This record gives sequence, structure tokens and C-alpha cells, in this order.
Amino acid sequence: MRRRLRQAIKQRKPFQSLQQEVFLEVLRTGHALVQDLVALLKPHGLTQPQYNVLRILRGARPAGLPTGEVGQRMVASREPDVTRLLVRMEQLGLVARERRADNRRFVHVRITREGLRLLKLLDAPVARMHAAQLRHMTRRELASLAGLLERARREGQPGP
Repeated sequence: MRRRLRQAIKQRKPFQSLQQEVFLEVLRTGHALVQDLVALLKPHGLTQPQYNVLRILRGARPAGLPTGEVGQRMVASREPDVTRLLVRMEQLGLVARERRADNRRFVHVRITREGLRLLKLLDAPVARMHAAQLRHMTRRELASLAGLLERARREGQPGP
């Protein structure tokens, strides 16, 4: 593994640590997997962050969520300006934003029928893509990998 990675990134010196090498492998793998999703979404005029928001809002139906909570729930790419992202999505008819009368700064977001229609159209192709991306791994290997990645996230956070 170590030699192949160094060759792939054209690095001549050894890594400073195995942890550094694993970190880079996780980044490269995540990027490769996300690029497949980006390519699948592009013909539908959808970006990966927009797809992420639609999935979040579908899960929050029918109530929807405050804008801030949408941003907190985003995975893979935290959008620095969630408001701008949601405005673009509203212009596309994928979400509806509502301001509260008693507090105009508070904006609540819901997925629209068009957003639901688009997600339903994408559900099967996205599932096939995930299956194809990881087809070479057994269920046991996938479960082990998921557990290891979750543990790295949960326990690997630097202390205060």
C-alpha cells in the first residue's frame, strides 16, 4: 500500500507516519467516491451540496428545518454560505423558504414537490453507483470499514 500511494502522488520521500499515510488515503478515496456522485448529478443540473440539502430536507418532512440546522447537518462538504445555496435552490423550485412573522431573521426551509420528484428520480441511480463503487468488497469488509471510519471520526478528534 505505502509504495503504491507514494507512486500515485509522485512522492519520493517516505511519509512521516502511518497516520499521515492513512489520512491521505481517506482523503483520496473520499474525493474519488464524491467525483462519481458529482458526475451522476451534473446532467440533472444538481450539485453535490444541493443533493445533500435535498436528502436532509426529505428526511425532515413535512416540518422542514431552520436554515442553520440544514447547514449543521450537511455532510461531505459544509457549505460556507447555506443561505446563498438555499436561495439558488429556491429559484430552481427545489425548496421553499419561509420567514417567521415574529422574527424575520429566522428562515424555515422545506423540500418542494419538484425537489422530491428529482430525488426519487435519482434514488436508484445513486444506489447503483454506490453498489458499483464498492462491489469488490464483501459485506463483512464494508461493515468493518464503516466501523473503523466511524471510530476514527468519534475518537480521533484532537483534545482541548
